[in-house]
Amino acid sequence: MAFLTFRGGVHPYDGKELSKEKPVREYFPGKEMVYPLSQHIGAPAQPVVKKGDYVLAGQKIAEMGGFVSAPIHASVSGVVKELKKVRNNVGAMVDAIVIENDEKYETVEFTSVQSLKELTKEEIISRIKEAGVVGMGGAGFPTHVKLSPKEPDKIEYVLVNGAECEPYLTSDYRRMLEQPDWIIGGLKCILKLFDHAKGYICIEDNKPDCIEKLTEMVKDEPRIEVAPLKTKYPQGAERCLIAAVSGREINSSMLPADAGCVVDNIDTVCAVYRAVMKGEPVMDRIVTITGDAVAEPGNFKVRLGTSFAELLEAAGGLKLPAKKIISGGPMMGFAMFDYHVPVVKTSSALLCMSKDEVSENEPTACINCGRCVSACPARLVPSRLATYSEHGREDLFVKYNGMECVECGCCSFVCPAKRPLTQSMRSMRKMVLANRRKPK
Repeated sequence: MAFLTFRGGVHPYDGKELSKEKPVREYFPGKEMVYPLSQHIGAPAQPVVKKGDYVLAGQKIAEMGGFVSAPIHASVSGVVKELKKVRNNVGAMVDAIVIENDEKYETVEFTSVQSLKELTKEEIISRIKEAGVVGMGGAGFPTHVKLSPKEPDKIEYVLVNGAECEPYLTSDYRRMLEQPDWIIGGLKCILKLFDHAKGYICIEDNKPDCIEKLTEMVKDEPRIEVAPLKTKYPQGAERCLIAAVSGREINSSMLPADAGCVVDNIDTVCAVYRAVMKGEPVMDRIVTITGDAVAEPGNFKVRLGTSFAELLEAAGGLKLPAKKIISGGPMMGFAMFDYHVPVVKTSSALLCMSKDEVSENEPTACINCGRCVSACPARLVPSRLATYSEHGREDLFVKYNGMECVECGCCSFVCPAKRPLTQSMRSMRKMVLANRRKPK
């Protein structure tokens, strides 16, 4: 079997053995549930409840704040306690709705459909929009916007991203093993929107059981097939996945739709299925709690708004002092100084490490070895771009395509001088984007 791949990339220790064999356990949260209004790219959601209101699980508590936005729904029943500022999983202070969980889990009545044939394309998009589905792999882009390209007839590839190339994460793996019918069902919903597209469930070859299971399940589906990928980081990055499966390439000024592609994460496709067929909004997701400092790593079905601190306790707490805590994976996740923050739609994992290898390694001068160039999937020269960043040379950074950086972390990972290449480029990219937004 030939495995699809892309140019560049690295092979970090994946750490998946800590949690991959742990079936998903449902976790029932404590009393206080916190719902940040910024759980997606775009405008924050706007509250439609006030202090003292009683809400049911599945009830809309915040509506879309603009075209690129998504509503938010309560995941428990209870009373709205307050609206206040809270810290989110990337360290920012954001507006949030706090609900006191009455632990009754009374739920609104959802409107399901028996067959996809009952729905028009417009109704499918509407159900996804009302359910608040966003990219749950980490990006958080509202799915109803992604599935409404200007020229839908030009979409030829619908890629379901099951690569899960980020080390330590196993939530998508468990979803593929435990609920493959939701994945296939969600893909069928998306394919109904694009008459000329074919669906590909893209899975790395370190998950042969998932490849075998889903291949068997779609053998009689003419518009769906499994695309086995070579195990390599960042195989699941949007541009890398498109290049591997379709052979097409996009840059920072393009959208996947410009290359005739739509890419959605495993959890996102499952959320689409639940929204379209069951009428359920996004109220929960699977979160991996893992790392060598965690006593009992595992995968949990978690209601949005639950505190990461509670989940860590559900995983047995810390068996070793955690020197580094990350929201997400070690390559593209965000370091946290406090895990008393709520789970949101884009929360994939909590990683607790007993060592902080980054801070323990002192950066030295570049030795011009070229390893960062070989590893870069965007075909850049990270060592040069990082130097431009460090010296504030925005003009040269842009000239030599620094805005094409996907911030995957491959260059920092392979650098023998331990230079913070990705961090430097990320800072400069933010500066360039901020300057572009300034009024002329």
